Amino acid sequence: MANSGIRRKPEHNQGDDAMAKPMTASDENGMTDGQIDDMADKFRAALRKHRVDIPSDVAQQVAGIPNLGMKLFEVIRELVEAMTGLVVRLVENIDRTRSPQQVIDETERKQYVDSDVVAAMPRGDGDTAKLTFFKPAKSAYKNGVLSCTALQREYEKRGLEPDAEALADYNKKNPEAADKEPNACQWIDAQGNFCGAAFGRWGGERRVDVDRGGGGWRDRWSFAGVPKESSASAV
Repeated sequence: MANSGIRRKPEHNQGDDAMAKPMTASDENGMTDGQIDDMADKFRAALRKHRVDIPSDVAQQVAGIPNLGMKLFEVIRELVEAMTGLVVRLVENIDRTRSPQQVIDETERKQYVDSDVVAAMPRGDGDTAKLTFFKPAKSAYKNGVLSCTALQREYEKRGLEPDAEALADYNKKNPEAADKEPNACQWIDAQGNFCGAAFGRWGGERRVDVDRGGGGWRDRWSFAGVPKESSASAV
């Protein structure tokens, strides 16, 4: 993504941030007994449903692993880290009949785009989107850079998928949102290339970059996606 200006530092304007402050784990009380019981019941149900997948003797060995409970708890902790810091914005009246280039044009931003990448931008369904912004944990970055592969995993952890059309409309309706904190979405094209649509302010101008690239993302970026239809919980 380096070629599309994604690593360039945006100018910061004064004023209120258009995105609400994310919720962090420290803002909430600890888990309730009911929540603990609920998660334990779901794990128990999953084990029973898939008991034929694991031989009894191997299951016994796994049960004897020291600190097994803490190893399982780390999975919960990872999910919590993925869920905290989410900011949800409802984007309404999305016109899905527009061409991808029309979507970009309507943002009224200076364009730095590859027309082929624009034409293949991921598009959602319906005229309303539950656009979810997130920032990966610091541990996901190496030397201040989040690799495109790592970002793909961050989307998957949260059950999100890109909707460049919804993100463009959000930035059209809230042009100041990306002034302080640039936002973007990433996807993989039919040829297996990482692509992105990025909104920010550089060199005194609001701009949009839509391009291929694999250079990764600096930690100033916020990312957006919409919930996958298949992300409903199941055992």
